[in-house]
Amino acid sequence: MSNPAHVERAVFAWTPSPEQVASANVTRLARRLGCGDYHALHRVSVEEPERFWRTVADDLDIALARPWERVLDDSRGIEWTTWFDGARLNVATACVHTWAERTPDAAAAVFRGENGDRREWTFEELSREVRRLAEALVERGVRPGDRVAIYLPMCPEAAVASHACAHVGAVQVPIFSGFAAPAIVQRLQDSGARVVLTADYSLRRGSRIAMRETIAAALRKAPSVEHVLAWRRDDLTWDTELGAGELPALEFEAEHPYLLAYTSGTTGRPKGALHVHGGFLLSIAREAAYQSDLRAGDRVLFATDMGWIMGPWTVVGAGALGACVVYMEGAPDRPDDRLWRLVEEERVTMLGVSPTLVRALIPKGEPAADLSSLRAITTTGEPWNAGPYDWLNEHAAGGGRIPIVNISGGTEVGACFLSVTPMAPAKPVSLGFPALGQAMDVYSPAGEPLRGEVGELVCKRPWPGMTRGIWGDEERYLETYWRRFPGVWTHGDWASIDEDGYWFL
Repeated sequence: MSNPAHVERAVFAWTPSPEQVASANVTRLARRLGCGDYHALHRVSVEEPERFWRTVADDLDIALARPWERVLDDSRGIEWTTWFDGARLNVATACVHTWAERTPDAAAAVFRGENGDRREWTFEELSREVRRLAEALVERGVRPGDRVAIYLPMCPEAAVASHACAHVGAVQVPIFSGFAAPAIVQRLQDSGARVVLTADYSLRRGSRIAMRETIAAALRKAPSVEHVLAWRRDDLTWDTELGAGELPALEFEAEHPYLLAYTSGTTGRPKGALHVHGGFLLSIAREAAYQSDLRAGDRVLFATDMGWIMGPWTVVGAGALGACVVYMEGAPDRPDDRLWRLVEEERVTMLGVSPTLVRALIPKGEPAADLSSLRAITTTGEPWNAGPYDWLNEHAAGGGRIPIVNISGGTEVGACFLSVTPMAPAKPVSLGFPALGQAMDVYSPAGEPLRGEVGELVCKRPWPGMTRGIWGDEERYLETYWRRFPGVWTHGDWASIDEDGYWFL
């Protein structure tokens, strides 16, 4: 194929100032590893994984109960690589309980209801609620490895549910809050979930979404479910008595199952991508810190849902770094300028949006809110086209004042493959360069590297966030990702690299 026209657009949308480069987390990491620029740092991240990942864990002060002895083990083949052998940890400890000790009074979660409700929790308060729900799960017989489905709107209770599962070693199964019963049934049946955590209702565009009733309908065809716990939207409590909050978090090997994240299933039966405590935590923390430049005290608002991978990304990425998540219930455009007003009112520093959302916001008018608190806008979900990207850059990113950190990964990736970096200028609609730790390439049908032409996006080495397989279907996992080019992950996206080394989808 010929090179797409947008590859030729050479004008940078954003060029970092010397101050922005100097203050970036990734610059600090580069200094620690003796690298003068992003490309040198990327080489170290791919070619020296032990040195790179140990430096990342130390630089970000990730809470590990015990450090690893060996960074990776690919003795079963690249497809089944395991990471951080010997380490013991828990995502809930790293993302909540440790910060409840370090900064107990710092904001951890803010809820903005569609009807104007607002609540704020500190890390100490969030930690207590996680422990209380974790005790309720244990009282209902939940044990390490059991699956617990999460069917909740974007609210702090979704984070509580996620971390409570991790706290006791259960495997969380987030389900998109907009799904009807048939799609929920698919995921409950496939995962064999024993417990469902849901809400009695949520609000969207002024209407009550009866989530508890939807779950009740789904349970008629989901015999594995033994218990349903519902968060009551009006009085902000659960419909069952929780524990006292005294149960300590369990410690697990790095490969202990953490998350079963389902693909949308729009082109067939949804795939359950299995992620583990160590790989998901380190991958997401690395990405949030060094690609999106997130740090302690930041405030993150991502227009997403726990049922899509960016929901867990937000919960883990912000939590691991001591940042606060602003949970937005309902529609971002009801009223028209709601998203922008929330940025101003909550002093959001990192906003996350998709190209589809931006296209929907353009007819609503240019933002009139004060967006000066923003340090970055992270975008993902699909490729950009020029018009909406330029609109976002001009009217929300200050015409190049801050970067649009365009990233691309996937449910199965457990992080991003490609990303804009704070250390280098960003081209319009580009995905910048391969993310740290990702050995990316573009292949021809014959498996040869391509430059300046469109080809298959591939990854040539394992990475910590890589799914450990498709739940219950080993053959489908191998056939989907590994058989096209043996020993190389084929992602299913078309990509190109321009003459300056910038990547596009």
